[in-house]
Amino acid sequence: MDKKTLAHMVDHTLLKPESTADDVKALIAEAAQLGTYSVCVSPNQLPIEVPQELSVAAVCGFPSGAHPSSVKAAEAADSVSKGAQEIDMVVNLKLVFEGDFEGVEADIRAVREATSGAVLKVIIESALLSDEQIVACCHAAQAAGADFVKTSTGFHPAGGASVHAVKLMRETVGDSMGVKASGGIRDAQTALAMVEAGANRLGLSSTAKVLAGLDS
Repeated sequence: MDKKTLAHMVDHTLLKPESTADDVKALIAEAAQLGTYSVCVSPNQLPIEVPQELSVAAVCGFPSGAHPSSVKAAEAADSVSKGAQEIDMVVNLKLVFEGDFEGVEADIRAVREATSGAVLKVIIESALLSDEQIVACCHAAQAAGADFVKTSTGFHPAGGASVHAVKLMRETVGDSMGVKASGGIRDAQTALAMVEAGANRLGLSSTAKVLAGLDS
């Protein structure tokens, strides 16, 4: 895979809570230079101006997922009203660990209904979950009408994306949804392994370093 192709699979990401408007401007400039698909930022950074070729993604319920569904829905709707074209929401992990996947689906659906027309990605924090929980989260996201399932926030101590999780997520959703690998992807070899496992979007904060590892 060449640099241009991989770059266009990347959500170029800046989610440090101390990030400033100048940091985001630098992120946007680098994303445009590298040719990434989008920039992904926190809701408090919106609205932002980006070149026409870049999409804007914002996180929701981040990073814990422990917010009430009504709060997630309102946050996501606000981000869309300020120009976000994609929303990356964190699943309700309390409900996951209680085995209440109807509740997980309802939580996702609340955000889905608040963000008509936007791409919705559901972060399941896969490093924390069993295979059975990963599969159940994917099924809940499918049933709620989400567009992607996503491995990780990159903020949980359990870890980020793994080839195993990405492969399992892709096997579960088939071609009906996207799979985004995010968290701990810091070199080209790891990024390519995620794509080989089934990811069609990557969340990267070290995009330039990853792309530098490709020959052309």
